[in-house]
Amino acid sequence: MTKVFSSKDVVSGSADLCAGGTLAQSFDVIHPSERRRLQLWAELGVLFVGLPLLMRIAVFDYRVPLFYALPPVFIGFVAFLYVDRTFSLKKELSRGIGWPTALSILGTFAIGSALVGSLVAVLMPERLFALAAERPGLWLKIMTLYPFTSVLPQEFAYRVFFFHRYGPLFHSRWALIFANALAFGFAHILFRNWIAVGGTFVVGLLLAWRYERTRSFWPVYMEHCLWGWLVFTIGLGVYFFTGVKNPAW
Repeated sequence: MTKVFSSKDVVSGSADLCAGGTLAQSFDVIHPSERRRLQLWAELGVLFVGLPLLMRIAVFDYRVPLFYALPPVFIGFVAFLYVDRTFSLKKELSRGIGWPTALSILGTFAIGSALVGSLVAVLMPERLFALAAERPGLWLKIMTLYPFTSVLPQEFAYRVFFFHRYGPLFHSRWALIFANALAFGFAHILFRNWIAVGGTFVVGLLLAWRYERTRSFWPVYMEHCLWGWLVFTIGLGVYFFTGVKNPAW
């Protein structure tokens, strides 16, 4: 039997640390008991620590191409959100990008890309634009497929799902932002190098901050695409390859 809450029992999800598509929730969901908190922390550990470790095993021990492993993960997270009665995918996706946000994203990227490009030019000049120059066909495929096969599942899992499901665990926006970035960086242990982990932690801070401010999928999707394209164009893509060939390439 479905429990019916009175207006006093239900609080608007938008008033708390949650996703943009989060609907009104009961007071005990937004303010979980100690038992519920332990359950959520355990679940978070399984999904955002255990799952990346399993994917690492699948990719390196069983030679599963990463771009084949991510779509099923994406389907799983979206399916959960779809059946969750306290979440609306329509509401989440209807929240667009305003001009101030778009300009902020582009301005931040312009400054950041200039800094990263300068560091690559100074510290590893042999890698600067190497992929685009030496393998333009592969570079073009990555530019085309990356937003759909990589960014899409990552942003739904690490921003939309994470904020919706685990927002109630945190008492401040900065704690949530830091935890989200930490989980995002940890996911990149798959690539077995500190540049991938450290770099994605820093970008994860930016994406988590952006999502917390906008509560919209599209700004972080756009921003993630820009930084990913930069990585593979500027010469850092070598740190984001698993060494397992994607048959589509």
